[in-house]
Amino acid sequence: MDLSDASPTATGVPGLDYVLRGGYAKFRSHLVEGRPGSGKTTLGMQFLIEGARNGERCLYITLSESKRELAAVAGRHGWDLAGIEILELVPPELSLDPSQLQTLVHSSDLELGETVQAALAEIERLRPDRVVFDSLSEIRLLSQGSLRYRRQVLALKSFFLLNDATVLLLDDLTAEHDDLNLHSISHGVIRMEQLSPIYGGERRRLRVIKMRGVEIRGGFHDFVIRPGGVTVFPRLVSSDHEEAEHGPPALGESSIDALIGGGLERGTSTLLIGPSGVGKSTIACTYCHAALLRGERVQVLLFDETKRIFLARAAGLGMDLRRFVADGTLLLERIVPAELSPGELSTRIETGVEKSQVRIVVIDSLTGYLNAMSEEQHLVLQMHEILTYLNQKGVVTILLLANHGLIGNMAAPVDMTYLCDAVMLLRFFESGGRLRRAISMVKKRIGTHEDTIREFKIGQQGLSVGEPLDRFRGILTGVPFFEGKPSELLDDKDLP
Repeated sequence: MDLSDASPTATGVPGLDYVLRGGYAKFRSHLVEGRPGSGKTTLGMQFLIEGARNGERCLYITLSESKRELAAVAGRHGWDLAGIEILELVPPELSLDPSQLQTLVHSSDLELGETVQAALAEIERLRPDRVVFDSLSEIRLLSQGSLRYRRQVLALKSFFLLNDATVLLLDDLTAEHDDLNLHSISHGVIRMEQLSPIYGGERRRLRVIKMRGVEIRGGFHDFVIRPGGVTVFPRLVSSDHEEAEHGPPALGESSIDALIGGGLERGTSTLLIGPSGVGKSTIACTYCHAALLRGERVQVLLFDETKRIFLARAAGLGMDLRRFVADGTLLLERIVPAELSPGELSTRIETGVEKSQVRIVVIDSLTGYLNAMSEEQHLVLQMHEILTYLNQKGVVTILLLANHGLIGNMAAPVDMTYLCDAVMLLRFFESGGRLRRAISMVKKRIGTHEDTIREFKIGQQGLSVGEPLDRFRGILTGVPFFEGKPSELLDDKDLP
């Protein structure tokens, strides 16, 4: 018995080997199905390019695209097709050659037989290690019946198995309904989908429907097609990762650390919630700057503002972050929700933790992240996995969530409070004809925290937090009102 039989074979697609627990099964036939434009041809070409890179014999059999078109696709991706044989099959009835036309027998009988025989002859001559057959839709049309079509594909599968070839059979699902006949006879089945949201770029995802003898990582996984080919972003599963050492709490600004009970605990997530402009990003920036000064790596994902504005605002508060961006300790990434899939976002976070060893992750903000998701329920489920993973790795996670509106009764666009270990509430309030800011800690799972409400100000040298104010009412309604004396509030002279 060949010990390599059905062993994992690299797909050549970043991320897909992880989903398949190693790759395609060696010497087996796999069905890759999807509507036109979903990325099947690109996936197949990457499979062959990986084989050619390893010195294997590779064959691309095409009935739907010409050799010239395939070469153009490879050129756009910057691929070299050297070492890959391309067999272009054109049935006699499609050749437009008058000498090939006949009327004595059904054209489908002649075309199907000659097409398949030409493919088998090339396989016997080349004896390839990897084969891509593009596409089965042409065989389905030539067969003119599901029974004959199934038998023909079974014959192809048996022939490939006898010749020890690892095969991808591409199917563009052009039948009136999805044909599940091939699922039962294929060793593995991968479904590729392309979704078109109302606004923004298309979203692509794939699902491994079956892979015999393999505990695949199930569910939908996002992928993109960019210059260089297909890249798959495996769905983040926190239980697949081991726990790491946590270490001491992360400190930021002393007065805020005192309010929350001595800093942010490692392996916990903190939600900063409040209206736009109240100071959520400034508080998060304070913790990032302190961590960077300690020599830690920080990752900041910006949904709501550009890098330039973020850096300029930090500089205006006395925190020069540009040098940390330059030396690579601050991973500052601008996220465009309309163009980025949720799977790619979680992969960026995982890459930052695993490869760059970041110790603090800031998502600014969840409101922008929500816009990247199609449904709120999916946001909560995915965020649960992300936070669990980051907590296991001992990372401090800071999430920003903007309320609807600036003043008055406010509500959050999504409830994330139960997922987070700590919740910090920030509010505007009015006193003496001036707009002021209040901060309070309403939840912390680990350790103690103050239950007071304090005023804070933002100045050129950062944050300034006042003494506890006991003359507030209505803070939890979203419309705080201060009933104390003006002397109890911060003056401009109190700013650093």
